[in-house]
Amino acid sequence: MSSPTGPNPGLPVRMPRPRQSGRHRRPEPVAAPEGAPALVLAVPGVPSAAIRSLADEVVSIARSELPGLEAVIGYLDGDDAEFPTLAAVLTRAAALRTERYEIAVAAGREVAAPEGPAAVVVPLLAGPDSALTRRIRQAVMDAGNNAELTDVLGPHPLLAEALHVRLSEAGLARADRARLFTVATAADGIILATVGGEEAVQAAGITGMLLAARLAVPVMAAALDQEGSIAAIADQLRGAGSEQLALAPYLIGPELAEGLLDAAAKEAGCAAAEALGAYPAIGRLVLSQYMASLGITPQQSSPVH
Repeated sequence: MSSPTGPNPGLPVRMPRPRQSGRHRRPEPVAAPEGAPALVLAVPGVPSAAIRSLADEVVSIARSELPGLEAVIGYLDGDDAEFPTLAAVLTRAAALRTERYEIAVAAGREVAAPEGPAAVVVPLLAGPDSALTRRIRQAVMDAGNNAELTDVLGPHPLLAEALHVRLSEAGLARADRARLFTVATAADGIILATVGGEEAVQAAGITGMLLAARLAVPVMAAALDQEGSIAAIADQLRGAGSEQLALAPYLIGPELAEGLLDAAAKEAGCAAAEALGAYPAIGRLVLSQYMASLGITPQQSSPVH
């Protein structure tokens, strides 16, 4: 019971949590601005249920990091039925923005006319692939140039972390940086496999240096889509003293042609880790590209003295 002067003193009283002050105060959460363009994840490769599940998980991670985010998926090789094409998704995003504006005006709300891109397209690619990027850019043009296209996700330290995790999951690397225990099957040389030609190999090499620092073993990049590239790098690593190699795909998954990784592993005579897939860092990097495109940064707390 409560008395006229307040709650019964015998009952616990829920007090508001005091706001933390000082330099360790948590930053205020960031939300998507009202009227912000949609995030459109551009997914390469032949669509399938597995690829859709992967893409759904990636956008789910992005939404959880930025409340209010509108995120949709467009497939580069979609069929506009089960798997909507990228161009169709972009056309719909522009139409939806116009429709919302017209509804708001009809309801008597004072709203500004839509400006800027209706969507921000983020390619689901760890590294550069000029052929796929050209196709994504063409889809943006086909949809009326109402979207802005970001760069690919790498190179980035979070991708080195993801590669490390995938290698450790396959028993091909130690799971800790301190190397406090041994793994009998741990590789002493890593082939970082990518697609997209020489440009992709060079970009993968940057992340490869970060991975080498984590594992303290040599890491060299090679192209799955260049004949002889994987075998040449395997020979180079063995010539430098590596005896037990591992293949680490610097790929998210949809862009990887079926059977290509298995063939490369046989060519190199070594085991292979899984592709990066929907590792949480992938969703965060997708969101990071979107936010950078719009100039959104997490709100920082200034120290209070």
